[in-house]
Amino acid sequence: MTDHYDIYIFMISIKSVLKTKIFQKTREAKSVALKKGICLLDHIEKIVEISTEYGLDKSLTKGKIHFDYVTKALGISPLQGALFSQFMEKSDNNHIEINEIAESLQCSKIRMIKYINECEELEKKKLIRCSRDDESTTYRVPHNVCESIRKFGEYRPEKRDNLDIWNLFSVLERLFDERKENESTFENLKLELLDLIGMNMHLEFCRKIMSYNLCDTDLVLLICFCHLAGNNYDDNIGVHDFIFLYDDTMMVSELKREFQMGDHILICGKYITPVNSDGFVNSESWKLSDMAKKELLSELNIKGNRNYEKNLILSGTIKPKDMFYDPKEAGEIKKLISLLSGANFRKIQDRLDEKGMRKGFCCLFSGGPGTGKTETAYQIARQTGRNIMMVDISETKSMWFGESEKKIKEIFDTYRRAVENSSITPILLFNEADAVLGKRMEFNSSSRSVDQTSNTIQNIILQEIETLSGILIATTNLTLNMDSAFERRFLYKIKFDKPGIESRSGIWSTLLPDLNKDRLLELSGKFELTGGEIENIARKIQVDAILNGSELSMDTLVQYCKDEIQNGFNASKKIGFGQN
Repeated sequence: MTDHYDIYIFMISIKSVLKTKIFQKTREAKSVALKKGICLLDHIEKIVEISTEYGLDKSLTKGKIHFDYVTKALGISPLQGALFSQFMEKSDNNHIEINEIAESLQCSKIRMIKYINECEELEKKKLIRCSRDDESTTYRVPHNVCESIRKFGEYRPEKRDNLDIWNLFSVLERLFDERKENESTFENLKLELLDLIGMNMHLEFCRKIMSYNLCDTDLVLLICFCHLAGNNYDDNIGVHDFIFLYDDTMMVSELKREFQMGDHILICGKYITPVNSDGFVNSESWKLSDMAKKELLSELNIKGNRNYEKNLILSGTIKPKDMFYDPKEAGEIKKLISLLSGANFRKIQDRLDEKGMRKGFCCLFSGGPGTGKTETAYQIARQTGRNIMMVDISETKSMWFGESEKKIKEIFDTYRRAVENSSITPILLFNEADAVLGKRMEFNSSSRSVDQTSNTIQNIILQEIETLSGILIATTNLTLNMDSAFERRFLYKIKFDKPGIESRSGIWSTLLPDLNKDRLLELSGKFELTGGEIENIARKIQVDAILNGSELSMDTLVQYCKDEIQNGFNASKKIGFGQN
């Protein structure tokens, strides 16, 4: 027994010595590398150079020192090191094909098929992502991997334990995005979600959702609804919003049936509910129920919409500008500012409400480009202390049937919540609204679906205007194309004409204060320019002064005025004028 024990102790000692020597050599190698300024990226670059020149097999021997460093740093095999280095070389491409890697490593395509397993191992370690569909399989290196290697000289996996609720929902967003891009299978997504929830049971969201004792498939779907509600504030979720989760067509068909019939377990359990639109249940749209929101999303403390915040212009950030109007416009704008001022606005709304009248205010600013429509809306917001929720019309256009209608509805839902949660009612600004306020089409058998979609959007806007309790301002260049139903719903309509001589003189004087009176009168009388066009000219003069040091020249001013009139269709679309 003693002999065996002595031998055991001797073997342990030998292992300890060997381990110490290996550790010292590794540390010495790293120390030498650091002294020489060689980092992980440098070794990856050397592997790319050697493997491209000599091919895969020879490079494993010729570049051994570099392979040793990379494999130890990333915990991968030499073969995986060669593949990953080539992926890193092509990391600017989000759709790397395996044939490209084969060519760089001087391997046949058949041989590369044998290495697919190695790529899958890199995928499991999150070093690369793979997108698979019926037509092709492509790869990419995630941005966080590149950044981690660049900054820290190693890959530091994303932290997923002990997260706060916002970071947890950020991870959820990435996981669902990867699934949507076919970079993860449903099974992988399910496992990652279960791990994520399990590592963050200190959060009420995780504890509560696991207490429902749902099967894994239903749990994934409910988490997806929570993601859409929490990250996107989506209260109008169609099948197309979550169908990307599944590969099995039979499962998809059954899921659609259960949702349309209302007998899916998430509906029966009151975790999600059909959308109720104008008193009618919509069997094609669903949302997270109020009960589920209260139990699962309370930690997010959602009071508004991040999209609202993204497009929000705070009244305190709007710079004052000297505006110049003709007398009729000036009177109408002064009246509107008085109406929208705090005490007056509340008093008028209360009186209208008592009389059973609509208490929302819809205003239409019409006129040519550069006449000050948008800037007037900004200055009204500044003077009345109201924030602006700017609507980006381009964001409401979608190639997906039903998506554009959904986005328009979401805009008004978001604004409604903002009105409810704001002490001062904000302004909903539809800038350049021609695209959604045009005349509605009459349909027949040959009508295009895009025209039908356009009509549906317009009907939604008309309905929303009827029930609006806030302030909507729409600007448009083309009133002739406006549907009469819209025109009737705008309580205040202000037409912005080109400024007269006095207004033009005021604009010139404000933007170019060095002009003497005679030059002001000459420019104002000779050129019928809008405020926006005069601002373009003033900006060009400033640029000339900075670049060339040139002084203000009347000849230059006159030429710029002529150019602005001649090339008016190319002029800047910036609306508004005055002095910052």
